[in-house]
Amino acid sequence: MKPGEISVLLVEREAGEMASLAEDLAGKGFTRVRFGSLVELAPSLAKEPGQVVVLDLDRGGGPGLLERIKARSAQAEVILLTGPEGTGRAVKGLNNGAFDYLVKPFELEHLVENIHQAADKIHWTEEEALAERRRARMEQRMDAAERLASLGTLAAGVAHEINNPLAIISEAVGWLKSRVEKDESASVNLRRDFDLALNKVEKGLERVRRITHQLINSTIRQETRIKEFHLDTLASEVVELTYKMAQYAGVDVFWRVESGETGIWSDPFQIRQVLINLVNNGIQAVGSGGKVEILINGNDQKVRIQVRDNGPGIPPENLERIFEPFFSTKPPGKGTGLGLSVSRGIAANLGGTLTVESKLGAGAEFTLALDRVAEPEKEEERPEQGGKEEG
Repeated sequence: MKPGEISVLLVEREAGEMASLAEDLAGKGFTRVRFGSLVELAPSLAKEPGQVVVLDLDRGGGPGLLERIKARSAQAEVILLTGPEGTGRAVKGLNNGAFDYLVKPFELEHLVENIHQAADKIHWTEEEALAERRRARMEQRMDAAERLASLGTLAAGVAHEINNPLAIISEAVGWLKSRVEKDESASVNLRRDFDLALNKVEKGLERVRRITHQLINSTIRQETRIKEFHLDTLASEVVELTYKMAQYAGVDVFWRVESGETGIWSDPFQIRQVLINLVNNGIQAVGSGGKVEILINGNDQKVRIQVRDNGPGIPPENLERIFEPFFSTKPPGKGTGLGLSVSRGIAANLGGTLTVESKLGAGAEFTLALDRVAEPEKEEERPEQGGKEEG
């Protein structure tokens, strides 16, 4: 690492004790050098834990100070300075987590070399930690993908099996309705009661049929059709398509372009499906008097379509779970829990992402981020997903 990239903290007991050393290091190109007491340097250490600390055991480095530094930042690497009579304390410091020590008087070049080595160790440690986090996330995604693939196969099989008796029930309901209509001996009240009961059965059948269709569609990869279109036109269509639902719920739905051009090469049908689902979810979340907005932002390479509502918000523990299949916070009968899962799958299929930010009492904001020219995922890059209906 270059000297100007390394942060160095010189811990002193009295003001000015490390000033001359700071000047010497500045002469060697170290532009990020601070000196002061541990209390004065604590905010810097908290903001940037991975720093090189130089501690003079003879000038402010009393017993326990090294431990206090390491307690504040395990990532910091501490270089100890000591006189010949203090080597015992310095060795003990190595056992307590110090990086190295130098015996005074020492050559400045030796300290500079130690600082570089300590900074390299911090960098390697951070890289290893980052790689480990990436591996953990990748393993989690692979596990989730395997679970979703198994769930999709099971769901599709169950849905197909359910559809067979549904067809029989639907046919029987139609036959009963026709018999009641033709039976002149049935009283008016009996006809009315039969009609009400059979209508309830038909509504139930329609709901089950919609759920099974979603189950089947969620396991089928949609054919992506890339074409050029404009997001402002698409947003206007979404507002129009959700108008009746919004009007019935007493919710205002708006759209606007905040920045950038609206032209994009992607699949307008799949993006429309995602936006309709997000807007419908927002309408259900805010209730009467609420507001849902579609905001469009972009630059030369990327576009962001945000669907923002002023509803009650999403609890922190649900922010990631809402994208899981079948997870729903809606009352029974109001959602299948598949809409957001399918929508995130569509975003991934188009080479983008679907994320959410929310605070309780401050609404929710879903962001669909896409390349201005879509590069859909290849078949082997992810498990089968898809879908055509919102949940």
